[in-house]
Amino acid sequence: MPIIEALTHHAMGRLADGTLVPRTLPGEEVEVKDDGSARIITPSPRRVAPPCRHFKTCGGCAMQHADDAFVADWKAEIVARALAGQQLSGEIAGTLTSPARSRRRAKFTGRRNKSGGVIGFKARGSDMLVEVPDCQLIVPEIAALMPALAEVANLAASRKAEAGLLVTQSTAGADLQVESERTLTPELVGDLARIAERAGFARITWGQESAVLRAPPVQNMGAAPVVPPPGSFLQATAEGENTLLNKVREAIGDASRVVDLFAGCGTFSLPLASKTEVHAVESVAPMIEALQRGWRAAGGLRKLTTEVRDLFRNPLLPIDLKDFDAAIIDPPRAGAEAQVRQLAAASVPVIAMVSCNPVTFARDARILVEAGFQMGPIWVVDQFRWSTHVELVTRFTRV
Repeated sequence: MPIIEALTHHAMGRLADGTLVPRTLPGEEVEVKDDGSARIITPSPRRVAPPCRHFKTCGGCAMQHADDAFVADWKAEIVARALAGQQLSGEIAGTLTSPARSRRRAKFTGRRNKSGGVIGFKARGSDMLVEVPDCQLIVPEIAALMPALAEVANLAASRKAEAGLLVTQSTAGADLQVESERTLTPELVGDLARIAERAGFARITWGQESAVLRAPPVQNMGAAPVVPPPGSFLQATAEGENTLLNKVREAIGDASRVVDLFAGCGTFSLPLASKTEVHAVESVAPMIEALQRGWRAAGGLRKLTTEVRDLFRNPLLPIDLKDFDAAIIDPPRAGAEAQVRQLAAASVPVIAMVSCNPVTFARDARILVEAGFQMGPIWVVDQFRWSTHVELVTRFTRV
């Protein structure tokens, strides 16, 4: 019988002949079925019973069949391999994993059938929709909304067209953004308002149109109450956000003036403004406006300035960066090569870098190392438990 030799970064077991087999672990003896799945003949000692009854059919999780320590080491190895691809080595300090049932943000697919609306996640490599009433990822508050979300799906989807439902838990209740081909009509607004009142949604947005606002869907960022624009980026778990924030704080130390690049709605800027002057830069104007309102509402924070700027096409130059003691950079998956090259040429002595893509992180890290920066210990932050997604944070100091 063939044996699984390694696990890819997509969580696929690889046989000696290159065949990829899902939901297997290194060292396992398997029988590969005609559909590409495997019957486990000799299981790995790291194999565990999946905690979620939906795991076999749902495509939302990839690694529930392995113990937590294995997954943590595997994600750290993904980072190490990405660094090696750029001829870099670094200390992986550890993997910090968010607990089960901690995802405060999830995007469901909605459909309508003869019996009404249904919501769930897609099966792996398929268009089959899997309902997930016992999902082990999402916070209980979102899990309790499944019936109400199905009602919304019944309004938003059709027999031919799916709907997207992005739901985010806030201090005032759930914040729902609906993607639908249907036009928002007064009748539809009335239906949504009744669902929101009954289920306790704070806000429902239809595309970018406001449909229902019962209460501002506030996210607390430090002392600042922030109401993000619909669909705005937010860290997936509160635990993950706090971990990243604490590591960024450690990285910048006692810096008195900090620039926050790709600042979003203020995940780092606003908490740090309790002790540090911050200049926040973000390309999306409504996110900057939300950050500014949160800063004003908090009161008592240090000076915080903002700038709307596309850092891919128009990065801050060394002359723009000369007065900062530290920089924070948290780019999207594409990384921030253009901006990192300017940081490498600038006089900023300390950079706290957060990344959601080890490959682009390694590319950008090499630019800094070649410019004379020293990379500190890397912390892997696993907000997307049981998935293939990897985030990390580290510190670069000019030698």
